[in-house]
Amino acid sequence: MTDLIIVESPAKARTIGGFLGKGYKVVASKGHIRDLPISKFGIEIDEKSGDFIPQYTISKEASSTVKDLKSLAKDAQNIYIATDEDREGEAIGYHIATAIGKDPLSLPRIVFHEITKNAINHAMQNPRTIDMDSVNAQQTRRLLDRIVGYKLSPLLASKIQKGLSAGRVQSATLKLIVDKEREINAFESVEYWNINALFEKEIEASIISFKNEKIDKLSIKNENDAKNIEAIAKNDSFVVGEIDKKSKKTKTPPPFMTSTLQQSASTQLGFSPKKTMMIAQKLYEGVKTDKGTAGVITYMRTDSLNLSSEAVEKARDYIKTTFGDDYLPAKPKIYTTKSKGAQEAHEAIRPTMIDFDPTKASAYLSGDELKLYRLIYNRFLACQMNEAIIESQSIIFKGLKTSFKANGKKLLFDGFYKATGYNEKDKLLPNLTPNAPAILTEVIATQHFTEPPARYNEASLIKMLESLGIGRPSTYAPTITILDTRKYIEIKEKRIYPTEIANIVIELLEKHFAEIVDSGFTAQMEEKLDLIASNEQDWQQMLKDFYAPFMAKIDDGKKNIASQKTAIPTGEMCPECGSELLLRKGRFGEFVACGNFPKCKYTKNTNEQKDDIDKKVVTTNEICDKCGSPMVIKGSRRGEFLACSAYPKCKNAKPLNPPKQLTTPCPECGGLLQERNGKRGAFYGCTNYPKCKFISNIEPVDRKCSQCGYTMGVKKLKNKTVYECLKCKHKEEQ
Repeated sequence: MTDLIIVESPAKARTIGGFLGKGYKVVASKGHIRDLPISKFGIEIDEKSGDFIPQYTISKEASSTVKDLKSLAKDAQNIYIATDEDREGEAIGYHIATAIGKDPLSLPRIVFHEITKNAINHAMQNPRTIDMDSVNAQQTRRLLDRIVGYKLSPLLASKIQKGLSAGRVQSATLKLIVDKEREINAFESVEYWNINALFEKEIEASIISFKNEKIDKLSIKNENDAKNIEAIAKNDSFVVGEIDKKSKKTKTPPPFMTSTLQQSASTQLGFSPKKTMMIAQKLYEGVKTDKGTAGVITYMRTDSLNLSSEAVEKARDYIKTTFGDDYLPAKPKIYTTKSKGAQEAHEAIRPTMIDFDPTKASAYLSGDELKLYRLIYNRFLACQMNEAIIESQSIIFKGLKTSFKANGKKLLFDGFYKATGYNEKDKLLPNLTPNAPAILTEVIATQHFTEPPARYNEASLIKMLESLGIGRPSTYAPTITILDTRKYIEIKEKRIYPTEIANIVIELLEKHFAEIVDSGFTAQMEEKLDLIASNEQDWQQMLKDFYAPFMAKIDDGKKNIASQKTAIPTGEMCPECGSELLLRKGRFGEFVACGNFPKCKYTKNTNEQKDDIDKKVVTTNEICDKCGSPMVIKGSRRGEFLACSAYPKCKNAKPLNPPKQLTTPCPECGGLLQERNGKRGAFYGCTNYPKCKFISNIEPVDRKCSQCGYTMGVKKLKNKTVYECLKCKHKEEQ
């Protein structure tokens, strides 16, 4: 009999399976297999105790996975739960055990922060049980989000427009964006003038005093004052005053945690938080390396700055060998997390193999994977290196009525910049003698206006969420994504703008549900979830404390919140019932609908061209296989398709160009592959979908892999043709 190990993802399963070999069967649950139902509230409240009872269900997509897990579990000698070590992973493990009919506390639970052979072997030798406190913390979060989403969202839809949603973290985040826009709109620009001078033909300096009074940025408020000071400065005589040189150490940066990785990847690489986490997931679960497939970074959803002593020692050895003793501190550097309630994992994000440096990795990782890996790798090295030393320089040019100051700097020792790079140029000041005459070359007064505060970009928004304690590492990227998907925000030139509907929603929530959009309240909720995870707070009591007052406000809102729905008469009559058509606003923009709704449900898009496409009907010679009527070609926003002409009596429809069947077997289940067309062009999927969800964007060809003998696909690049195995991903050039 074999031991069964259950993880979340197929990639993770393949990597771990490669380490353990025979005697173990490693399979993936493919994420959550039990959750609250989509179609209904899914929470029952006990009449006597008032306890909240979640009604978890197994989705259709996960039913075949659960069936397979149950079958494998029957024949397994031992069943190990090996999901991620955070609250989400703990809850997934709990639901897996429950779904396959096992007591969650009876199954050994193994945890690891990196997917390497040593880490997996160590985890197998040190199993524990599922942490129910963490499960309850995640369960409470899920139920809170369900209560807010399923009770408040319909209210917004009924009072404003259909398709709106609200969320505990989502709405608090949206308020930050709306508040920033309000701040920008309320901003009043102020005029100010700078006066700069050039000394000795090369030294740029800024004014610091006039008639013995200090001058700051906003001191000179108009052109008359500026021109007066400019004229006096031009006729002033100057000597070299105080010359100052100071050396200052620049602290080494800490290793990455989720928020700082997302911020740095955004500012340095231009990656969205969603893209960053997708790539980091691949690097964690396993990629090809010079030592076989392995995870090359530690777990990427963490708010911890801890580092294992073994990893630090290897980094110190590498620094000494590669850069020399000058770059190695006497003792290892230890970092502590400043964020409240840091608990999601036990280590910062770091490379798992210090000898797998970016130069070596370039032969195995894709372009974006390598960029992110290099960022993580270099930051880890930097956190264990000596500080950089920068010399700041300043010279005061002292006149009878005006004084100017010139600043410069020089990098004396690059320290950790040796790993991360130093992009700033030295600005050196020449050696001058104190009290020596100084030659004034030029004086220029320039007009400026104060700028409004900058809108958030994704990096600065995540930084703000972290500082306020809103959400956790796993929620930052999904929160921004859902705001974008729901059309609450627009991202233009990497800056986040709230839409008109966002302002309307936040105004309503501020007035009637202030706690939902209050960052302090949301942060307190996160702290209570932390207390549940540490067994210091009863999870049922927390839900009760929130539910009763929240539902009282929902009931009051249904009665007393005035509708903000608007409909503009168009003067056009409905072609189906003769009532006037109205211009309405929906989730995806404006549309025209019959004023006799819901009796008449006629609608049309405001874009007449799309409307004409929708009405396109072409008769064909094909016969409906359900009722025998002729089939017609119809147009839609997604393209043309075949539909029965007897609609709505017969609703048979099928693709105009059916998928092309191939003779290539699926590498996951053995079924045949077929060619399909998607938004991004052709791809190849299994005919057993949705039971098997294998897909590939590589066209299968008549060529066998030299490693495993399976069918290969072809990739045509600019200068060469590359063949890649559909099963083991082995690559060969033509």
